Amino acid sequence: MIDGGRFDRVQNSKIFQELNSKSIFFSQSITYGPHTIAAMHAVFSGAYGIRTGTNSYWSTYKFKKNKFKTLTEYLKDYHYYTHADVINELVIPKQGFDKFEIHDELQDNLTTRHCNMLEKIALINKEGKNFFTYLHYSNIHTGIMEKVLKVFNNFSKEFFDNKEKNTLLYDSLFHDAELYLEQVLKKIFELKLEKNSLILVMSDHGVSIGEKFGERAYGAFCYDYTLKTFTYFMSNDFESKEISQQVQLVDFMPTILDYLQIELDSRYESLDGQSLLPLINGQKIPEKVAFSETGNPLNEKQPPKEPNTMSIRTATWKLIYNQYNNTKELYNLELDPDENKNLIETGENIEEILWVELKRLINKHD
Repeated sequence: MIDGGRFDRVQNSKIFQELNSKSIFFSQSITYGPHTIAAMHAVFSGAYGIRTGTNSYWSTYKFKKNKFKTLTEYLKDYHYYTHADVINELVIPKQGFDKFEIHDELQDNLTTRHCNMLEKIALINKEGKNFFTYLHYSNIHTGIMEKVLKVFNNFSKEFFDNKEKNTLLYDSLFHDAELYLEQVLKKIFELKLEKNSLILVMSDHGVSIGEKFGERAYGAFCYDYTLKTFTYFMSNDFESKEISQQVQLVDFMPTILDYLQIELDSRYESLDGQSLLPLINGQKIPEKVAFSETGNPLNEKQPPKEPNTMSIRTATWKLIYNQYNNTKELYNLELDPDENKNLIETGENIEEILWVELKRLINKHD
């Protein structure tokens, strides 16, 4: 998991383009929360934080573990060895892990650390044990924390007036992530772990480089530069291709369980995600509306305890509701991918626009 990986950067990356030729690439993958805690709890539970309880920076311990079974718990029930290396103990649910390690984001060489971990996993696998391992690459986050979050606030004119400088910083951090990914994948293939594995390469959210005044990094707004992520599923069972249908991070858990032929536990709450295996196998499934939310801190130093900014998104339209000031934004993502023209403010016929979109969705799935 490449923490803070922007979708637009993979499009011009030689390393990620090479990954395209080996995997299923979902080019329109939407996160539930534009910050790691909400995003990754949604991944591991297959459900939105508005239902699981983990919907903000502060709500890790509010996760309703008696109502939502995590991916790791499912795999643990099937006798998988489960292992995680993370940036801190808050970012993912701990239930079901045999080993839960926390790295030092300022000191540890994550390439070396994770390659060494894979060598240990390979030894466990040689003993006939199935495994699940979660590797969290945190150095983009660390660089943004040190050089942006600790230096500027969400209304620092100096930051927003220096987009070129912000871009250079981010691109340098992303380049390091590319090198990390290249070496980790190389180690996976050296150890032949790919032969009977499902490998997921993903980001949890993107990062601002100064697109919208009021958000210097992430977690304040629901615009696509933080909501749109990258997703690659790699398996010897799959033929490589790009899938442009909108999917969500909550879809990953049901996809993995479906691939492993593990049935959902009826004692727990239903999922918000759906299996993407039919799409991978060339079948059609309905495109679901993607729901996302976050907590805009506004002038406060810390984000609020509960979300105050929400969005619903289709492949072509997005509606944002800013609960903190009761305003709405509507964007045509096909004509305005940078979300600069709020159609609600332009006085256009919104009802007609929404009817056109409804008809498009009906015709698409007819």
